[in-house]
Amino acid sequence: MNLSRFPRIKLCHAPTALEKMDNLSKLLGGPTLWIKRDDCTGMATGGNKMRKLEFLLGEALAQGATHIITQGAVQSNHVRQTAAACAKLGLKCTALLEHRIQTNDSDYLQGGNVLLDHLMGINIEYRPGGTDMQAAIEEFGAKLQAGGERTYLIPGGGSNPTGATGYAAVALELVNQANDMGLNIDHIVHATGSAGTQAGLVAGLIALNANIPVLGIGVRNPKDKQEANVFKLVESTLAKLGGPTPQRSSVVCNCDYVGGGYGIPTDGMAEAVLLLARHEGIFLDPVYSGKGMAGLIDLIRKGHFKAGENIVFVHTGGQAGLFGYADYLNAKAVAA
Repeated sequence: MNLSRFPRIKLCHAPTALEKMDNLSKLLGGPTLWIKRDDCTGMATGGNKMRKLEFLLGEALAQGATHIITQGAVQSNHVRQTAAACAKLGLKCTALLEHRIQTNDSDYLQGGNVLLDHLMGINIEYRPGGTDMQAAIEEFGAKLQAGGERTYLIPGGGSNPTGATGYAAVALELVNQANDMGLNIDHIVHATGSAGTQAGLVAGLIALNANIPVLGIGVRNPKDKQEANVFKLVESTLAKLGGPTPQRSSVVCNCDYVGGGYGIPTDGMAEAVLLLARHEGIFLDPVYSGKGMAGLIDLIRKGHFKAGENIVFVHTGGQAGLFGYADYLNAKAVAA
């Protein structure tokens, strides 16, 4: 898998750590739990999107772009990381934020990632919930282009074949770490939303012939839709990489832990956030990794994974989002 063929700007503190979670493993019983710390990629509190941005912004600069346009929900981790990378590289950045969650909570609307976006000084425009956000950034980009700007559009989550290549690189990094440690990974688990992280991991592992199954815990879509989205991106990413044709069975998602919808808290998420904080000193986020870990914890309790198996949870970051849910999480923490 020759990734040096593609334009890339090194942005991440990598390789990120692969750590054993002894306390959580003992608490839950069953498999041995590991965590891949992609919450520690650096720059504006880190997170998984920086992996994608290395290739996306590498491509943007290779094309001579000077103004990056992207989109996400109000508390978007992707927008915050894009803003940080643009600040580092001296690029203009505009983000369209969708009111995907209907709330008047000032913590959600002004705190967390939104506060960091404002501190970095990017241009923000808001769109109502249900907006076709890809069409919105295309329309906005066309207006800027007509005015002489040299724009580059990044889809939500950075999830296209260029962005997913960042997680093909993580697959290679993780396999090399495991080999160096003598660790046989039985399963990889993570939160799956815009599809790029899971698609990149699956594509990279297929290209490496690693034979490690990936389970995505969905945070937004029903299972059929999520798996279809991920598989389509696996196909196009492997086509970009020059890898083999994937089997549909390579993509597996469990979407039983979404709860009331994207970004809407669940009791399982809150429990997962508290367990990791209190037993491992690790902060999850309320939208992605919290629900991903909630799914993993529940599946362990149900006996889905065998005793003695090694499970790697990929922590995709997003802790800044905790401050957008302060009242809810404070109440849960006090009551626990």
